[in-house]
Amino acid sequence: MTAARERTQTLINVDAGVYVPQEDSFLLRDEISSRSNMAGARVLDLCTGSGIAAIEAARMGARDVVAYDISADALACASANAVANGVQVDVRLGTIADALRQARFDFVVSNPPYVPSPEPPVGAGVHRAWDAGDCGRVVLDPLCTRAAELLAPEGVLLVVQSEFSGVDDSLRQLRSSGLVSDVIRTTTIDFGPVMQSRASWMEETGRIAPGCRREELVLIEARRRATR
Repeated sequence: MTAARERTQTLINVDAGVYVPQEDSFLLRDEISSRSNMAGARVLDLCTGSGIAAIEAARMGARDVVAYDISADALACASANAVANGVQVDVRLGTIADALRQARFDFVVSNPPYVPSPEPPVGAGVHRAWDAGDCGRVVLDPLCTRAAELLAPEGVLLVVQSEFSGVDDSLRQLRSSGLVSDVIRTTTIDFGPVMQSRASWMEETGRIAPGCRREELVLIEARRRATR
């Protein structure tokens, strides 16, 4: 079991087979912690993993936090972490398709899989937390094209991804669905183990420049306009 305590007093314990919070997780959590209007909000966390984003939303006073993941191990971990931090999170096994059946949300937050992978993501295991197909958009595409359907009037989506998984594609899809969308935070980091292991393939296929071993992580905000 790995314990992570970063930037706030939230303690996240991570079991084997569950994504350990990293810089992308902290980028999203820092934004959640800056949102005073999270208090009283109905919040959806897609691809919750350890539950770090959902727990931060609950700590900020969200009245209702629903967290989805396709991994039963992740949900058990997220549930235990919520209890350890003294907050309530409704953890559910499922995908965006299941979330679309729920009442709309004031905030949708997500740190989805976005790492380009030579093969389509299949099976179970922690690799499903990052493997996202050849363009890194297996989850980003349905999320960005259908986010507006998840959001209440004036609702907000916060989603983190890599520069190498089509930031412009995300913005285009979100704007095409009627959402006002912009990049609001970035951070640049050295490649981690997964990106290092894929660097040669990404160079050979033109996904990164030769010798590139750093990536920019991007946090996108998409807002639904109020209805008149």
